[in-house]
Amino acid sequence: MEVTVNKVLDAKGLACPMPIVKTKKEMTALEPGQVIEIQATDKGSTADLKAWSESTGNQYLGTVEDGDVLRHYLRKASAEEEKSETKHPDVVQLEELLKQLEGNEKINILDVREPAEYAFGHIPGAVNIPLGELEERFKEIESMEDLHIVCRSGNRSDLAAQKLTEKGFKNVKNVVPGMKVWTGPTNKL
Repeated sequence: MEVTVNKVLDAKGLACPMPIVKTKKEMTALEPGQVIEIQATDKGSTADLKAWSESTGNQYLGTVEDGDVLRHYLRKASAEEEKSETKHPDVVQLEELLKQLEGNEKINILDVREPAEYAFGHIPGAVNIPLGELEERFKEIESMEDLHIVCRSGNRSDLAAQKLTEKGFKNVKNVVPGMKVWTGPTNKL
């Protein structure tokens, strides 16, 4: 499949949130309607870029796998299509989450990282539903209240928290800055 692009961004070898950070920067240089190809190796980048595109009004066109490289295609929104990027307002710092866990408070933790990230270290009791599967798996968490959403850096969890709130979930909190600096107990698969 041949796709005509106006810009190619090399994000290979970068982990979340860097593919999105670099994409945001490059998108500002594009004209509305132009297409960017983001080359990434982070498996979570597909869900990340798709969710980010939806939240900003840019169009996620699709992803093509080329060996270990994921080629993501996004179309820059016109001024009419563009949305201002929002952040989920209800945020909890990692230290606060750790205190709640140590105090045996009844909370639910949803880890939206990819299965491999989760397998190598996750908060005990956390439920793993990758961001890219969240919408099709809402039923698994619909009875949960007081949801604390965690990812590697706080970006995917922010997008997930926004999606869940839009779907009517209550008491949804984005945990920041994410598992990359978590010092509490972890389980491995």
